[in-house]
Amino acid sequence: MTEQIQNGGQPANKKLTTLHKRTLTSVVYVAVLIGLCAMKWLVPIGNVAGGWGSLGFDAVFCAIAVIGSFEFLRAVDGSKGFNCSISLPQRAFTIAFSALVVPLYVIMEMIPEMSGTGFLAIACAFAVYVIFLAGTSVFDHDRSSVKGMIYCVFCMLYCGVLPCMLSSINHIRNNSMAAILFLFICSVFTDAGAYLIGSGFKKFIPLKLAPQLSPNKTVIGAVGGLLGGILGGIITYYLMYVFGGVNGEIFVFGTNGVYLTFTSEAIHPVVSFILVGLFTSVACQIGDLFESAVKRECGIKDMGNCLPGHGGVLDRFDSMLYCSVVVLFCFGTIII
Repeated sequence: MTEQIQNGGQPANKKLTTLHKRTLTSVVYVAVLIGLCAMKWLVPIGNVAGGWGSLGFDAVFCAIAVIGSFEFLRAVDGSKGFNCSISLPQRAFTIAFSALVVPLYVIMEMIPEMSGTGFLAIACAFAVYVIFLAGTSVFDHDRSSVKGMIYCVFCMLYCGVLPCMLSSINHIRNNSMAAILFLFICSVFTDAGAYLIGSGFKKFIPLKLAPQLSPNKTVIGAVGGLLGGILGGIITYYLMYVFGGVNGEIFVFGTNGVYLTFTSEAIHPVVSFILVGLFTSVACQIGDLFESAVKRECGIKDMGNCLPGHGGVLDRFDSMLYCSVVVLFCFGTIII
């Protein structure tokens, strides 16, 4: 019998293949995340910034910067929506500096005498990058354009500097383990909450969130994302409570001195995690919508295809790049 065509003309076996790819990629993603968390947890240097166990996450963040820059420049270059052409030197400088910024930040933070100067080093590197990029408009004027230079600078900020925020979370002096767990758990739970609640209730509350950018996203789905972020914050707190302890006191399985440091007497730690989860979820959804806007302008479905079933690196980590600023601020200033 002729194979039935379902879901917009796609063969049923193709749908299963896509589902299998997404599932396999997700399993590998979770396995790698658990391995990196175990490496960071078990190979610390006290409860200070850095530690050799943190370098695994730094390698991932550097890969996000490099691959993300390549995906962004490829999507923008020559697209009708952005109407610009990016020359080979502009592209090369952008990707090269994106590969440099995370290692530069980590090296500065890992050297005791230079600790705290990571972002100063990044600012200097960014200034040098802009000078090099401006040079392309002078010495390679026929193939370079000012508009292409502007898009390259934005790419450097988006795909190069924001991953440094991720590494900064990985190397904050207090609560870096909790912050990393919070970052990954809240971003995943935001996406899951938005999808599950949006799918389940959009028939009853079909109001669109941003129909021009992403027709499938609804207001009720955004509310589900907020609830997911809050739940992610609660789960992160109790993971640290059970496996790490709070303020040096081990409650269940805590080892290695990896615990949550929280000195505020005005508010309970779990309440702080709930509030930070709420704001983190907002940032996650803004990042996701921005990525949708870029793809719509470029006329593409995915930014890349290096993650089977999920698209590219920016398709998977766009929300995390945005919420990194919120997580870094909150864990660096509020939860201490």
